[in-house]
Amino acid sequence: MMNLFQSAQPPLLDRAWLAIRYPYDIVRNPLDALLSIPALSFLLIPTFSSYSTSLNLLFFYLTWSTLILSNSPLKVELLGTLAIRVLFYLLPACLFLAFDGTTPNIAAKAKEHGESALPMSEEQGGRKGRWWKITLVSTGNVLLGVALQSCIELLFTNVLHIRSALRISTSLPMPWGIAIDLIRGLFLREILSYILHRYVLHHPDSPLTDYHTSWQHTITAPYAFVANYDHPLAYVVHVFLPTYLPALLFRFHLLTYHMYLAIVSLEETFAYSGYNVLPSGLILGGIARRQERHLMGEGKGNYSCLGIVDFVAGTSLGEDVMEDLAEENNHVQERLKGRAKRGGRKPKSRSRS
Repeated sequence: MMNLFQSAQPPLLDRAWLAIRYPYDIVRNPLDALLSIPALSFLLIPTFSSYSTSLNLLFFYLTWSTLILSNSPLKVELLGTLAIRVLFYLLPACLFLAFDGTTPNIAAKAKEHGESALPMSEEQGGRKGRWWKITLVSTGNVLLGVALQSCIELLFTNVLHIRSALRISTSLPMPWGIAIDLIRGLFLREILSYILHRYVLHHPDSPLTDYHTSWQHTITAPYAFVANYDHPLAYVVHVFLPTYLPALLFRFHLLTYHMYLAIVSLEETFAYSGYNVLPSGLILGGIARRQERHLMGEGKGNYSCLGIVDFVAGTSLGEDVMEDLAEENNHVQERLKGRAKRGGRKPKSRSRS
């Protein structure tokens, strides 16, 4: 007789739908909780919390719990990591590449260095140039990073028999904990990327210097796929280690790690896009200009991701991060003055009879 009380896993189609929705839910719902005012009331004053935020968190918790209980932790981690990299780096990079290739006249106007910066321009070898090789190598390196992450997890759990590198549980991290982990993770990534990039990939005595300069530094006008185009060994040092080690050191919750990886992926996509029209003139615009100067300056500066450590160490090429802050502050002041002029018309005073 069938045991009616035996727990059953969700059907295959339901599990597939959960896996498809996971990258969207993982970014939308925790960010809603983290960046909204109701999140604070959810933590401090549950009685007055926003019903919509609470319901979103409840549905996300049910989705997350089902995903964890119906799949192995390693499967959830690796499929989630791969989905994040595809949705937030590979897919936007493909869209940018298609835009550059199908509408070169429009794309050239949006590029910082015009037509010469297009992946399929005559300077880059045309449609039979290196763009396809760069795309394949970049995609292969992304997959290499996912494979290395899986090997580390298997080493920890199956060989060393210790806890997993990342925290994987049905419980959800608190919004304040997510914010703290994201800040210190991005800050440590900034420091690690500077040290490894400058002293391992650009030091004359390092064996990896030739690999890095003969691969990534042969491209002077970047586009999105260039962010992960490098010799596989140089890629591990330049991209994978600075990104993964902070999560390993602080033992991020898997949800936090995937949010962190989504931020890093978007930063790579826009910073190497080569466009002069970006969503944020301060954050992405300054980062993109520094990455371009690093490639065009033969690696003589701008080693970190955000430019903070370069400013402290005095290795900035061109405008540093503090000049970007000052410029953005001026733009903000100008916009505020413009709005004040448009909306600050004084009403006409009525003449007394």
